Amino acid sequence: MIESPSVNPLLAGAGSVQSAQPCTLVIFGGSGDLARRKLLPAVYNLALDGVLPTNFAVVGFAKNDFTDEEFRNFAREGIEQFSRRPVDEAHWPEYERALFFVPASFDDPSCYEALKQRLAEIEPQFGIPGNRVFYLSIPPSLIGTCVEHLHKAGLINPEGKGPFSRIIVEKPIGRDLNSARQINAKILDVFDEKQVFRIDHYLGKETVQSLLVVRFANSIFEPLWNQKYIDHVQITVAEEEGVGTRAGYYEEAGALRDMVQNHILQLLCVTAMEPPWSMGADVVRDHKLGVLNCLRPITGRDVEKHVVRAQYGPGFHDGEGVPGYRREMGVNPNSTTETYVALKLFVDNWRWAGVPFYIRTGKRLPKRASEIAVQFKAVPEILFNTNPNAQLEPNVLVLRIQPDEGLSLKITTKRPGTKLRIWPVRMDFRYDTTYGDQTPEAYERLLLDVMAGDATLFMRRDAVEASWTWIQNILDAWEQMGSRWLPEYPAGTWGPVEADRLIEADQREWRTL
Repeated sequence: MIESPSVNPLLAGAGSVQSAQPCTLVIFGGSGDLARRKLLPAVYNLALDGVLPTNFAVVGFAKNDFTDEEFRNFAREGIEQFSRRPVDEAHWPEYERALFFVPASFDDPSCYEALKQRLAEIEPQFGIPGNRVFYLSIPPSLIGTCVEHLHKAGLINPEGKGPFSRIIVEKPIGRDLNSARQINAKILDVFDEKQVFRIDHYLGKETVQSLLVVRFANSIFEPLWNQKYIDHVQITVAEEEGVGTRAGYYEEAGALRDMVQNHILQLLCVTAMEPPWSMGADVVRDHKLGVLNCLRPITGRDVEKHVVRAQYGPGFHDGEGVPGYRREMGVNPNSTTETYVALKLFVDNWRWAGVPFYIRTGKRLPKRASEIAVQFKAVPEILFNTNPNAQLEPNVLVLRIQPDEGLSLKITTKRPGTKLRIWPVRMDFRYDTTYGDQTPEAYERLLLDVMAGDATLFMRRDAVEASWTWIQNILDAWEQMGSRWLPEYPAGTWGPVEADRLIEADQREWRTL
């Protein structure tokens, strides 16, 4: 039975769907994979839920020469394949009438004039007061060009003057510290920081948001959330698929840039941050920035001790043979791009002093799974824990981000019977079984937050550059060390033996997912 909810006034305003404002969503790259798989299905589900602003339209802006009708068909195909709910024929006509398309070449000023003219036609038709959200689902190299042309075309209003103009920037923001700074500078030449929403869809996932509630709304956890009671933390982001069609991008990125710099460091920040005094956007982001600023730098030879990189080799997926990374189409046969990385890091502050955080992420692992596991320290070796050959398993709190969103807590109990037998059990909570309805996709929540002007779940410039500053030390060390080859792990396994040695050197082991 689910008890009646209580609403904390400190939380009620953060990301409130009631405050989403009428606007036009302009998707740069509107005919691309992200739009088809995520953005258009997200908007559709928001429409079904009745939480979109009353006056709302979507304009695709991309290189394809779509008509409005062709864009609507493209959107429907994506929704039929990727939406968490099927197409509702009764509601579809109302949804598709708000979809439009403007063909574009991102470096052609005339295309921005065409966009401006089309918006001038669409917005009065839907009663939209000129508010616009520009979603840049484009390569980082094009961001500066697009922002500059938007400005020259008069499509952007200054913050606080007239209808709002907001911009959503997808990761990766740059490929190193210097390029990230350059991109941020180009954006902020035109936009105010309050208008910029740097999106990381992991922060929109229900379990990640729930972690703050678990920590700060339950008195049983926060007093124990420190170095006195926690032994270590493991963060795993495992991908089952290989590089697929993204070889061109992945060869330039690799696992460290693609996953650790953004997704995983953001998960770390939510796990390790100090209690914020409110859920205001800048309050929460200040506290997350504090974690990044306390990360112990990994430099020089310490990179070899605390960081493992590897590539997947030939192996099996679903019982079928698959090639190694260097045999994938579009990959350099002599590539030294890592598809797996494991790290041991520390947050050097009073709360976490001496507590290791173990991170791992990779492609072609046995299953798709993302989780944060907080392992508490073992009980003293007295009473029920006196047998050195059969020590009690420690308590572990696991937050599952995907799939099967939820959390579990492992505790020790007495097994029924006349003899004293100790047994570990897991108390498990899953969103789908408890609340019934399918959990909204992360992009649904995040798009609504942008429409509401709530930046709590988005990255600020200083946080992006702080994370790149920490990552840059590792990139520099790798460049100095050089390498003609990387260790390999067979596709379909949990990574290289070097990653096992990293954690086993501390008498610990990776969790079995």
